[in-house]
Amino acid sequence: MARVHRVLLLAVFLSAVYLLALFQYLPVLFLEETVGKEILPTLPWWALVAFGAYSLSSIGWGLFTFRDCPDAYNELMGEINQAKNELRAQGVSVD
Repeated sequence: MARVHRVLLLAVFLSAVYLLALFQYLPVLFLEETVGKEILPTLPWWALVAFGAYSLSSIGWGLFTFRDCPDAYNELMGEINQAKNELRAQGVSVD
């Protein structure tokens, strides 16, 4: 099973459990009534905020450690120089 399939299966399972608990079809004995009415409806927003924070931190860490990847750095710098040379050959000032 591919990683995508596992992630989708987990997402569908957690979504189903969440919806069952939200609409009170799932008898959860440890939840109080305030939890069901006040906390459960806000969980998707917290998940979205957590995913956004993870995404931004992942991008930030990738930018912070970019120079630690010499192969990718050299490849990108070569592509930039190639693009500059092609633009200069067409008469465009790039400096």
